[in-house]
Amino acid sequence: MPGPLSLPEPATARPRNSRQAWTGRLRGAPVTVSFVVVFWAVGALSGSLMTGPAGALKPWTGASVHSLPEHWAAVLISGLWEKSLGGYSLASGLALALGFALERRMGSWRFAAAAAAGHVLGIAAALAVVSLARLGPWGLEMSGHSFLGPGAMMIGSLMAGTAIMPTLWRRRVRLVVSALLVVLALYSGGFADLVRLGAALTGTLLGPSLRGRRPLRGSVMASRHEGRVLIALLVAVSAIGPVVAGLAPHAAGPLAVLRYLFTNIQAVDPATLQSLCSDPGSVKECAAAQLQQRAGVGAIFMAVLPSFSLLLLSDGLRRGRRFAWSATVLIQLALSVLAGITIVGVLNPAAQDTAAAEGIGAPGAAGNPAALILPLLLPAALTTVLIFCRRLFPVVAPAGTYRRLAARSGLLACLLALIYVVSASAFPTDFTPVPGFADLLADVPDRFLPLGYTLDIAPAFVPQSAITVLLYEGIGIVFWAVTAVLVLQTFLRPAPVQHHMGAERAREILKTYEGGTLSWMTTWPSNSYWFSASGEGFVAYRVIAGIALTMGPPVGPRSQRNAAFGGFVRSCTAEGWTPCFYSVPQDLQEHGASLGWDSVQVAQETVLTLDGVAFKGKHFQDIRSAMNNAARNGIRAQWATYASAPLSVLAQIQEISEEWVADKKLPEMGFTLGGLDELNDPEVRLLLAIDDARQVHAVTSWLPVYRKGTIEGWTLDFMRRRGTGFRAGTEFLIASAALGFKDQGYKFVSLSGAPLARPSNDTAHKPGPARTPTTGGLDRLLDRLGATLEPVYGFRSLLAFKAKFRPRYEPLYMLYPDAAALPAIANAVTRAYLPASASTQA
Repeated sequence: MPGPLSLPEPATARPRNSRQAWTGRLRGAPVTVSFVVVFWAVGALSGSLMTGPAGALKPWTGASVHSLPEHWAAVLISGLWEKSLGGYSLASGLALALGFALERRMGSWRFAAAAAAGHVLGIAAALAVVSLARLGPWGLEMSGHSFLGPGAMMIGSLMAGTAIMPTLWRRRVRLVVSALLVVLALYSGGFADLVRLGAALTGTLLGPSLRGRRPLRGSVMASRHEGRVLIALLVAVSAIGPVVAGLAPHAAGPLAVLRYLFTNIQAVDPATLQSLCSDPGSVKECAAAQLQQRAGVGAIFMAVLPSFSLLLLSDGLRRGRRFAWSATVLIQLALSVLAGITIVGVLNPAAQDTAAAEGIGAPGAAGNPAALILPLLLPAALTTVLIFCRRLFPVVAPAGTYRRLAARSGLLACLLALIYVVSASAFPTDFTPVPGFADLLADVPDRFLPLGYTLDIAPAFVPQSAITVLLYEGIGIVFWAVTAVLVLQTFLRPAPVQHHMGAERAREILKTYEGGTLSWMTTWPSNSYWFSASGEGFVAYRVIAGIALTMGPPVGPRSQRNAAFGGFVRSCTAEGWTPCFYSVPQDLQEHGASLGWDSVQVAQETVLTLDGVAFKGKHFQDIRSAMNNAARNGIRAQWATYASAPLSVLAQIQEISEEWVADKKLPEMGFTLGGLDELNDPEVRLLLAIDDARQVHAVTSWLPVYRKGTIEGWTLDFMRRRGTGFRAGTEFLIASAALGFKDQGYKFVSLSGAPLARPSNDTAHKPGPARTPTTGGLDRLLDRLGATLEPVYGFRSLLAFKAKFRPRYEPLYMLYPDAAALPAIANAVTRAYLPASASTQA
């Protein structure tokens, strides 16, 4: 097998000196440089560099709800001041970094227009929102806030600049920036947060217009991998937002109330503390309030434990881990229950003295209960989203991983509990009141919960000395920190290539005997397996809405293929399923026809025999041109596996794949078309078109074709190219693979099937039996479907592309026992190829 991927150092020329490099940057960003100069000059001349504008100048330099109409100029010029010297330095550094990156690519006047529009329209949008909310508590809170600084300018220009970025990075930058700004606006809720959010929206809408294009409409498709990233980001945002609200001194956003579900960060004002401590009957309450008042970093960590847990699990969601999905759903369900209890406390007058009701200001809830209740429904909404997207998280850890995790966590908890009880027993007088041994044992469970998370129940005793405070708070911190490391290790531990109980057995049969050129796809996740009575053959299938849809023909000894066909049909009948053999070759189609089964051609496989491959003659002119141009551009073909490729290369493969998916108008297809998930298999080879600068231009994957224990050929599966890379990258890779496989002694390569496509010359393959009228009608339906999907997926263009290699055509059929089942079969095939179109599989 080819060696691991090794990349040489880039051969790019360095600038002649750093001075010339900086001169080029400054000349390429005149608007940015001019702004920074004016920014500092205005600050110096107005005496605002150290402490910001003051006195009579202040109303003219800070935009607020009071700026109009008297101080209207503040809306225009507030971006020229900052609040402190640190603000000036930070804003200047960010402006230079952003300007050097975007201004030359966007054009100076477009960059300036985006910055100005982001600032002015961002403030206008914030003023509009505040005016609509002025009658509520949020609007009143905003009346005392103002905004100044170039933050809105920078955000507006950044979001407008995403219009010139590749599709994947455009979406990611917009998503990350928008998510951060939405979190700040909904949880912290300051006027400046609204301005920045308005600037981001302005830049996003203005960017395409500045390039002379209309803003994109409709949904942007994401692959399964990218869908996980988006869900993980959603969960992370839902976890970070309440912490922002809990830590902000005067959080007033519409969702700030959620801090009482996710966190327990509560400030104790001096008057309340004095009142509690002056009452002899409130000794425990006084001590608890003192503990809350002096709570440090450790207590804050325990207070935000739900958010910390969700943030940890979001990394597992990003990796597609089923455990992370299950744990996140459980936490969201628990928060939903807590939200329900809180809602009852708000609406039920008899429950107004509960901590939950008091914490969210229940007395004011009577006037506008919806403003408090609706945010509390967010955990239930997130639970619904997670359940709906369950299919995105199929990856399980190796067997026994979470049993070991539970055992280690349990052992750690017991050890820490023992340390707590023994150590606390040594300092009983450092607690108020003095606890007994039984009291310490009863308090152990609370040490693993956030500080004060016992709702309305005051602690039985509280620590007074530094040592006992450290012990009291530290037990939970140590437990959750170590457990977090253990959970992260389970996410980082490579998942087995297959996790279905029959997958390893099926893989061994496939290697020992034989299957078709597409049979390695039977080892992909989501397949179930039926094994023959002899144990030497199997059928891979998926049950969708009562249809048992196979992935190719039976695998095993060729002499037992027809028997396996009949055995699988009988098994389906016993289960009440309708069998349907999909993507099977001519010989099995003929066997089915002899049994009275109908068939229809669903794909055209292209096979290239390697004996005489040389790509000589005029028919291969395009192929030779691709290889010659690759050599002139310093692009070479490099073999690798997904596990052996460097992280930088893997990131580029993911970027190329996500860019390809994002440009489609329909979701990424599956079933017989592999994606990123199917690349992570040690038996699958990757061939990369890569240059001396380590940029990956295209990537293909090749699946092994086993015959009686040895690999006789390879099948092309994954094939994607960078939109801005070497245009002939795929032709170059396929030709390089064919020549390389020929030199290694393999017999053939399959360029895989092209669904819903046929060669223009119908005599290119042996025709099957005459079709029935029903099948002929289905042929016409599939032809129309292929024509409909052609602008999106280009199956016919793909077949024409493969024709450049002068392959042999092999038809692939779908066999079904009864034409009455065709509507259900069509539904099953659609849901297999487009799993995003169906939420569940029966």
